[in-house]
Amino acid sequence: MSMRNGVFVTGTDTEIGKTLVSAILTKAWHATYWKPLQTGLSTESGDSPTVASLSGAKADRIIPPAYALQAPLAPLAAADLEGQTINPGRLVLPHVQGTLVVEGAGGLMVPVREDMLMIDFMTRLDLPVILVTRSGLGTINHTLLSLEALRKRGLQVLGFVPSGAENPRNVRDIERFGKTRCLFEVPKLRRVSAASVERISRNVPSPDVMLQHISQ
Repeated sequence: MSMRNGVFVTGTDTEIGKTLVSAILTKAWHATYWKPLQTGLSTESGDSPTVASLSGAKADRIIPPAYALQAPLAPLAAADLEGQTINPGRLVLPHVQGTLVVEGAGGLMVPVREDMLMIDFMTRLDLPVILVTRSGLGTINHTLLSLEALRKRGLQVLGFVPSGAENPRNVRDIERFGKTRCLFEVPKLRRVSAASVERISRNVPSPDVMLQHISQ
């Protein structure tokens, strides 16, 4: 298996830190970033500008979304409000030099189309997965359920990234019961900045190291 096509960053929930982790990976690997399904543009500028600002990636390393939708809803609901139907033919991996970091929208079971969940889209792309999790109470259940769902679809999990206050016991239990590993941790930050992204990126394993320890 090769990472030449990239990784897919997903999470156990929405607003969990996927964009921050994507920025950290983009910085650490000098990668190209793609958020294929962007929603919520009525209330924010979107994740692509955020990743560009935090990682320092130039415009040629930020692939525009295949769909840029206004409502802060799941892709299916946001597209419905605009009279659109998401066409899977537009959700094709772009060809890039180096590693591609693909960020999902919401969690695994978020509806993309009437006949497609986010995890179905992930299965189509067939990229190795990095799972972003919360660090606190409840994360073991959510993370183990997500790992089980990913593996049932035949997706390979590189590991998980806990976000929030340090909780070594939860990390240990997820590694044990989830038969996976913690790739790196994102601490609770007073302020998210390019400097904090750069600092955390120093602890990110290279793609080759991640592949050597891939979860089965």
